[in-house]
Amino acid sequence: MGPHELTAPANPLGYPAPYWFLVFFKVLGFTLHALPMSLWYAGIFLALFAYWLGGPLAKVWSRRLMERMPIIVALGINFGIIPLLFIQTAYYKVFYPATILMAWPWFAIIPMLTLAYYGVYLYVVGLRSENLRAWHKAAGWVSAVLFTVMGFFFANAFSLMVNVSGWGELWRKTNLAGAALGTALNTGDPTLWPRWLMMIGLAICTVSAYTVFDAAFWASREGDEYKRWAGGFALKVHTVGLLWFASMGSWYVFGTWPADVRESMFSGAKLLLTAVTAISPGIPWFFILLQRRGVTRALAAAAEAGQFAAIAVNAVSRQLVQNIHLSLFVDVAAEPVRVQWSPIVVFLVMFAVGVAILVWIALKLVEAERRSQARAT
Repeated sequence: MGPHELTAPANPLGYPAPYWFLVFFKVLGFTLHALPMSLWYAGIFLALFAYWLGGPLAKVWSRRLMERMPIIVALGINFGIIPLLFIQTAYYKVFYPATILMAWPWFAIIPMLTLAYYGVYLYVVGLRSENLRAWHKAAGWVSAVLFTVMGFFFANAFSLMVNVSGWGELWRKTNLAGAALGTALNTGDPTLWPRWLMMIGLAICTVSAYTVFDAAFWASREGDEYKRWAGGFALKVHTVGLLWFASMGSWYVFGTWPADVRESMFSGAKLLLTAVTAISPGIPWFFILLQRRGVTRALAAAAEAGQFAAIAVNAVSRQLVQNIHLSLFVDVAAEPVRVQWSPIVVFLVMFAVGVAILVWIALKLVEAERRSQARAT
């Protein structure tokens, strides 16, 4: 069988919404998901090392991040539903065959996520009880490892989606009497490793931007010494993440992109997008650099907004690259559309309500910090 015969058959019902609607919320949902997701992806490891090896102020930073981690994980999981929903709808022809090939690792994400979530709670219980025992610490390290493995499995699934030409070989290696065993991983794909590692670099940068934002808006009780330390610490972390992102991104672009992808992304308006994507993590780095001796609310907000924009631009670029890869096998924009208004309206209303609630929660947190600061002075 050729690669074209391995993709799923067309859905006779067509798309329930226009393609632009599906891909817009796929990209937006991923951006909203990636912001909190990055904080557990890279932040838990950094927090555990800071608490283990760092000084008093590093321990304060670690405690502040980890005490909020249960909420951060909950936000990341819920926002993650949005891109997963739309990728299954718009890219069903390649999503389902890819995840069937790696069914067991894909299904394993659910129990791993459950264990990791409970592990975070156990660690935070130890922190808040001022009695952080060995098993609390072990739970934190296990959670960090599980989140990393889950990220690797997701990178496998989404890179395998576009590696249609490699499906046949993977099936031949992992089948029994013609039935796929569901044990395949896309480790032979040269694009997997740099795109996975590139995401880790972007996650490290996100932890840095969060650090100055938290210190500026929510750490009034920690004092000026901590705020000065947080700015310098965030600069060091972001510099590491920036160099990591740049090296892995260069490997990904110049070492693994096929000629057609490189030609398309390096021409016309896409060239500007590619350039902006490459330099985007440097924008929050600049705002953090200005805070190396102490954070301010205006610059911290600019750094956080810049990091959000960097994630969004990367998401747009990755979507375009994904479409170029798939253009050899499927035309995702050519599916017939039969609009189903009732689920669209329900989704939009619930999405708007959810975002409004999150904004309200953030404003309440800022208000609570201001009251706390007023009482302290």
